[in-house]
Amino acid sequence: MEGTIDEEEFLSLRLAIVTDSGREVKRKRKRSESADSSESFEEGKIFSLLQMREQMIKVDQRRKEMAEDGDSVQRVAAYFADGLIARLLTRKSPFYDMIMKTPTPEEEFLAFTELYKVSPFYQFAHFTANQAILEAFEREEPNNNRSLHVIDFDISYGFQWPSLMQSLSENATISNRISLKITGFGRSLEELQGTEARLLSFAKSFRNLVFEFHGLVRGSKLVKIKKKKNETVAVNLVFHLNSLNSFSKISETLKYVHSLNPSIVLLVEQEGSRSPHNFLSRFMESLHYFAALFDSLDDCLPLDSAERFRIEKNHLGKEIKYVMNSDKENENSSRFEKMETWKGRMENHGFSGLKQSSKSIMQAKLLLKIRSHCSAIYFDGENGGFRVFERDDEKAISLGWQEKLLLTASSWCCV
Repeated sequence: MEGTIDEEEFLSLRLAIVTDSGREVKRKRKRSESADSSESFEEGKIFSLLQMREQMIKVDQRRKEMAEDGDSVQRVAAYFADGLIARLLTRKSPFYDMIMKTPTPEEEFLAFTELYKVSPFYQFAHFTANQAILEAFEREEPNNNRSLHVIDFDISYGFQWPSLMQSLSENATISNRISLKITGFGRSLEELQGTEARLLSFAKSFRNLVFEFHGLVRGSKLVKIKKKKNETVAVNLVFHLNSLNSFSKISETLKYVHSLNPSIVLLVEQEGSRSPHNFLSRFMESLHYFAALFDSLDDCLPLDSAERFRIEKNHLGKEIKYVMNSDKENENSSRFEKMETWKGRMENHGFSGLKQSSKSIMQAKLLLKIRSHCSAIYFDGENGGFRVFERDDEKAISLGWQEKLLLTASSWCCV
């Protein structure tokens, strides 16, 4: 039937897209624009390709065999193929919008929540940063009026802060309370309202904490933040600097942070050099990075898990397609860099790295031990699953999957 393709033809087309012969696909698309009948035929083929691609990675609840669900390599390849297909299409094509369609806010939240629960990826970042904040607060406790002010430049859903509340509560009493204020920048008013509701609800569990939340919609200009006298100020830049789309905005943010004179600055970023201006290097770096992430899910969830499918489609898959097309959306291009690059930027803006405490290292390794499900956990040079790497003379700590570094956390102070 015209407009449909069988599985063998689909795989051939897919192979053409992900190799140099993708140029042939592009040529066919241009030729089809010259005739309405050819255009209709080619669009029918693309539509069928997209339908079959969904079937390739979709979890079939009736059949649990791995071969029918696709392993982690096949799944990550499917999302990279999506991104490459999108690159061959113009923004005006309806198929571009179909491929690049973003999940609903509810789908994004569910996928993020499910990944947060089963994988140490985000928990490593948050727990390591929180431990450094807690230690900075304790160092200044004789003079800070038992008051901590966290300024979070990308608060998102606020999942980082319940564990900090719990840790602070362990050192407080009803008669000697600790005050915690969080100033959080968010993408939208709706997101901030949801985050505020979650944090206020959790804070009610601790009668020995005085909690205050102040949400600010992230805009083009940095606003003046009110601070109390002598309070410990911690600036949280976890997963924020890479979202800034120019070196000038990164520099502006770091200058602003320095002007706040915080007691500590927390930096956590994904490891990698994914330049928005060099597609080939971005493709290769991203392929290795996301292949490791997809592989790591084997340690967290079975292949036929509905939760895993949502994580892959609505969180990781979304990131892959975005990275593959970030030069088309250059105004929003993220800047993923290696630890050494971020270190240079921090030092050039008047910050000095702090050593990670032995407690932070122990906590990170304990987290991996608790979160290990299917495969063994190894440390310090042995091959295995999730790993902890101590780097930069103990001033940085990284989370890796086998030999591939995924995240790096570091702490900084003003000089």
